[in-house]
Amino acid sequence: MHDATITVEGLRKRFGPTLALDGMTFTVRPGRVTGFVGPNGAGKSTTMRVILGLDAAEEGRALVGGRPYRGLGRPLCHLGSLLDAAALQPGRTARNHLLWLAHSQGLPGRRADEVLELAGLGGVGRRRAGGFSLGMRQRLGIAAALLGDPPALMLDEPFNGMDPEGIIWMRTFLRDLAREGRAVLVSSHLMSELQGTADHVVVVGRGRVIADAGVAELLAGAANGRIVVRSSAIDRASGVLREHAESVLPNGDGTLTVTGVAAEEVIARLSAAGVPFSEVSAHRATLEDAYLDLTRDAVEFRAPAPGEAR
Repeated sequence: MHDATITVEGLRKRFGPTLALDGMTFTVRPGRVTGFVGPNGAGKSTTMRVILGLDAAEEGRALVGGRPYRGLGRPLCHLGSLLDAAALQPGRTARNHLLWLAHSQGLPGRRADEVLELAGLGGVGRRRAGGFSLGMRQRLGIAAALLGDPPALMLDEPFNGMDPEGIIWMRTFLRDLAREGRAVLVSSHLMSELQGTADHVVVVGRGRVIADAGVAELLAGAANGRIVVRSSAIDRASGVLREHAESVLPNGDGTLTVTGVAAEEVIARLSAAGVPFSEVSAHRATLEDAYLDLTRDAVEFRAPAPGEAR
């Protein structure tokens, strides 16, 4: 298998007055799913287009296995990609769409049937792609990306249009591809789609990298020592803890989120004051929590929160 690493170094690109990429730099390594996340307009799709040689950067470079994509012979055998699930000839059957791509890369026709099965489309290969739902088109796009059995894959918003069953299938499929030693880059503007899928996350905003870290590290940062307290006497619990904690915030469901004090001290303070409680536990952060914390200043257009000045 060819070198699977995707390297992005110092990409800068303008579209007129807009700086779309502002020194974008990160690496997608083999054997793991790397989530590529950020608000709409953060530069994710532009970065992917530069990697594929569809857009040119004014500065920096993007390499696949140490070489520019345009310099690769039979590029589908190095990097498989899905940028736009709608980019297919609607009158063609799914199988013919894949056969056409396979022949363009000197790949055997049987590979079209193999990837149809892999993508869960074995039974509909002779149907016209124009009649496919968006979720089925995503699967066909995945099949096309796998034609050359590439060591690296790059998928832009692959969960779009997927029903719950399709999302579960996609998560498992992406993990399996990484387990085979491939480098897998998956863009999304929804962290929740990548929860339980990505091993590593590159968070971007306004054309640059905000965070580049393992998922466990991001979750630990988002938890930030917060403690969840559940009590039937929430006001009394809040009053006791406010004297010792950095912050005490009611969650509206009979629980408080407390920061700046250890769980052991929370238990001791509540017990000493005779305040009943049924739970004191570390806050379990989600990737969505981490994402919102990181991108708060990078969102171009944000609706004001209730009570916030417009």
